[in-house]
Amino acid sequence: MTDAVMPARKINVLIIDDSALIRAILTEIINDSPDMHAIGAASNPLQAREMIKTLNPDVLTLDVEMPEMDGLTFLDKLMRLRPMPVLMISSLTERGSEAALRALELGAVDFLPKPKLGISDGMREYAETITEKIRVAYNARGKFRISTPTLPREQLPALGMHIGSTEKIIAVGASTGGTEAIKEFLVRLPADAPGIVIAQHMPEAFTKSFAARLDGLCKITVKESEGNERVLPGHAYIAPGHSHLLLKRSGANYMTELSQTPPVNHHRPSVEVLFRSVAKNAGKNAIGVMLTGMGKDGAIGMLEMRQAGSYNFAQNEATCVVFGMPREAIAVGAVDEVVPIQDMAQKVLQRLISSGGMGNRV
Repeated sequence: MTDAVMPARKINVLIIDDSALIRAILTEIINDSPDMHAIGAASNPLQAREMIKTLNPDVLTLDVEMPEMDGLTFLDKLMRLRPMPVLMISSLTERGSEAALRALELGAVDFLPKPKLGISDGMREYAETITEKIRVAYNARGKFRISTPTLPREQLPALGMHIGSTEKIIAVGASTGGTEAIKEFLVRLPADAPGIVIAQHMPEAFTKSFAARLDGLCKITVKESEGNERVLPGHAYIAPGHSHLLLKRSGANYMTELSQTPPVNHHRPSVEVLFRSVAKNAGKNAIGVMLTGMGKDGAIGMLEMRQAGSYNFAQNEATCVVFGMPREAIAVGAVDEVVPIQDMAQKVLQRLISSGGMGNRV
C-alpha cells in the first residue's frame, strides 16, 4: 500500500546533481515511471535557478555537495523565495548525514542516500524508492515546512512529583517527515520526562547524527541506542538504522534491546516491533505517539499497546507531511487522541499528570 496518490498528470521533475552519471540514471528512472517526467537536469544550482524559472517543475531532486553553490545554500534561498517540494540526494557519510538533516530543517520533504559503492547499479536498485519518494514529495506540496529562523521553543514545566517517571515509558514511531516532528516533540519536554524509545525509519549512517543533533537541542538526553541500556527518565533512545529497537524488562528496570531480525513492514528499524515490545513489557505504564510517516508500520503494534492499557496519541493530518502511519493507526482503533504536532508534548505530559502518571485510560 502506498500513501502517494497517482497524479492526474505527470509529475514534472528537475534533477540537480553535479554528477553526469547520477543525472543520467535519475532521468532514466523517472522517465521509466508512467506518472512522472524528467523535464531537465542541471549540473549546479546556478543553472538550476534559470531552469526553474523556465520549466516550472513540480519536484526537485537536489544533491547536497556541488560546485559554485552547495545544495543547502541553494535550498535555503529556494525555500525563502520560491518554496517547492525537494527530495535531497546525500552521500552515506557522516558529513552527508549532517547535511541531509539540515536540509530537512530547511524544508526538504525527504532525502535519498547515495550508495557507497556501485553507484550505477545501486541507484537503479533504488528505482522504486526514488519514484515513491518523488510521489510523496509531490503530494506533500503545501505541507512541507518552509524554512524559517529557529525560534526558542516554550519549555514545559518539570513534572516533579506528579508522576513516578521510572515506571513510565513513552514510545514514538515516525517515518517521512518524522525528523522534524520528533524534534518538535522532544524539544519541549522537561528534563525529568519519562524514558522515551523511538523508532524512526532512517538509514544506518544517519541515526547517530540525528540523535546527536537532538541532544544538543533538548533538555532531555538523546542518544542512539546501543542495546542493553537501562531506560532512564529524562533520556530518549533512538533505534539505530541497522536494527530493530525493543523494550524489555530486567527486574524492576526497563532495558533496551537491539535485534537484526528481518525487516517488518519492509523496515528495520520497525515501529511495529518497538510498539509490540512496549505493549508486552510496559502495558498501562506506556504512552504511544504515532507521528507523520508513509505506510502502515506500527498500526497493529499500537493497537496491541492500547489493548494492554496504554494511552495513545497520533499526529493530525494537517501537520503531517504524510498522514499514512497515523491514519492507519486511527483506522484500526489504536488511537485515543489526534493532536497537532505543536501540542503533542503538552498533551502527553497532561495525560501523564491527569491519570496519576499511570498512562492508562480513565
